[in-house]
Amino acid sequence: MWWSYRPYVSVAQKRANALREVQKLKKKGRVISPVEIDGRTIASTFWGKAWCDHLESFSDYENRLPRGRSYVRNGSVVDLQIQPGKVTALVAGSELYTVEIDIQPLAKAPWKSLCARCAGQVSSVIELLQGKLSASVMQVVTCRDRGLFPTPVQIKKRCSCPDWADMCKHVAAALYGVGARLDEQPELLFTLRNVDHLELIAGAGDVKAITRGDAGSRAKTLADDQLADVFGIDLAPGAPSQSPRARRTTDPSTRPTTSKTSRRAAKSMSADKPAATTFRPPAASLKASRKSPRAARKRRTARRARSD
Repeated sequence: MWWSYRPYVSVAQKRANALREVQKLKKKGRVISPVEIDGRTIASTFWGKAWCDHLESFSDYENRLPRGRSYVRNGSVVDLQIQPGKVTALVAGSELYTVEIDIQPLAKAPWKSLCARCAGQVSSVIELLQGKLSASVMQVVTCRDRGLFPTPVQIKKRCSCPDWADMCKHVAAALYGVGARLDEQPELLFTLRNVDHLELIAGAGDVKAITRGDAGSRAKTLADDQLADVFGIDLAPGAPSQSPRARRTTDPSTRPTTSKTSRRAAKSMSADKPAATTFRPPAASLKASRKSPRAARKRRTARRARSD
């Protein structure tokens, strides 16, 4: 009968009742983190929108998700906590309901495969968390069955409300709340799936990825700071990067004269130039001349003349 239904309670009244319960939990020392939506847009960044789009791609959820969107927009998710493999929430309804969502961690084999497919394409943590990724990387991480986001069979849901459905509106609101939270803290997605996001960046400095293909010739060029470390050369600011060998061969003042014309010119210049010193016989020739008989006779004659 119609009188058996509960009286209508407005959304504002529901939230007020929930906030009273939340204040009691705060006094007990519980940390509360509500989901606050500005306007009707639940998520606006890459990771938040990718999470919501992923949820809406499954037909299992399409009947329950609209009510969940309404709940999260009007501020009914008064607390949301994300931990490795687990989401807990407090959602304001006719009462304050407790939602628990267990999400299976990403297995090692799919995670390693995902990292291998993204190797060398994610250059920094900032680009990763801001979602500034190439189209190929975005396709890998948002893959419906082999990406970072969980599939329905990897999600187990519980709510303290009396709704018998597998996904009640309170659970749906909590799941949308995760998307809104990823707008602010995208690293929580990797926490939820129990994987280390830094492993996606580890392949960016792979030497094989740098030197393969048309990058092989560029890999042989050293930067200015590397030249200073390897060759001990200080380059002036703004000077072009050039190897010492290239400078020796391109500088006209230091280029060696190897042509026949240059060699002839050098010989003619040396022939016309007067000798700066007088000729002195080598010491070996002087010793040889002293040992000859004729030289000995001359020396004896000279000694007699001095004695007379």
